[in-house]
Amino acid sequence: MKNVLLLLIFLGSGYLRAQEGIAMKEVVTPPEVVRFAFEKQYPNKTAVWAMEYVGDDNDEIRYEAKFNLTTKTKALSVYDNLGNLKATETQIPLSQLPPKAQAYLKQNYPAKAIREIAIVVDDKNKTTYEVGIEKKTKFYDVVFDKNGGFDVIIQKD
Repeated sequence: MKNVLLLLIFLGSGYLRAQEGIAMKEVVTPPEVVRFAFEKQYPNKTAVWAMEYVGDDNDEIRYEAKFNLTTKTKALSVYDNLGNLKATETQIPLSQLPPKAQAYLKQNYPAKAIREIAIVVDDKNKTTYEVGIEKKTKFYDVVFDKNGGFDVIIQKD
């Protein structure tokens, strides 16, 4: 009886871990054209790749390369399945946020709520700033335009 109970617990926990894996991005090896585009833009950098389905019907594939731009700076580049760069997100310190965004954060959030800050440049050269905020155990991205003007708050899962 003890062995049956242990087996059920083991199988149940394995099932839960498998379900958690479905919700997470899948770690993959991207197509050669995607790897080549990354290596051309970031020579001598090593990335951890993930794949995500996006679009209205989850019919588009995006490959995300997480890597260290420098020893202290993390970055993420997103490519489509043809190797076209869709966006790059680079970690920055608070001091590099536009003053308007810094003032907004100071007025609306305690400093300890800020978890990460990044500059995002998309494939159309649109620049935004994303600040990860933790509030009441929930995580939010506060998004600012290129001049530091408040844009939107997005709750993350």
